Amino acid sequence: MIYKFEKDPVNGLILVYIVLGDMYEFKMMLDTGASSTTFDSNPLYMADYPIGKIIETDTVETASGFMQVDIIQTKAISAFGHTVRDMKVQMYDFLKYGIMADYDGLLGLDFFEGTKFFVDMINQNIEIIEVKK
Repeated sequence: MIYKFEKDPVNGLILVYIVLGDMYEFKMMLDTGASSTTFDSNPLYMADYPIGKIIETDTVETASGFMQVDIIQTKAISAFGHTVRDMKVQMYDFLKYGIMADYDGLLGLDFFEGTKFFVDMINQNIEIIEVKK
């Protein structure tokens, strides 16, 4: 299937509206340079998203430097007609690290595991093809 996306007018990044579980919508940036999906903890808390227990804590290197992140497991993440169940994601407080963002996190390549996806920047659409295992 082919889905339209919008670009952030300030930085040109691809905006993605994802749904956590069945009812929590968040605005993310598609980051094809990120191997892991990462959420700002603040929007999750403000939405009263049931975070559950933290599975582990890790230190990761980002463009902004090294950061300590918590790893949680989501029930389901959906975008572009594609759903990943029981996905582990990173979470940390963006404000604590001085990150002021108009989005709630980064949708990383782990979301697209098991798919073929194509980004058309000219027509501003993305195509996702589920690959049967």
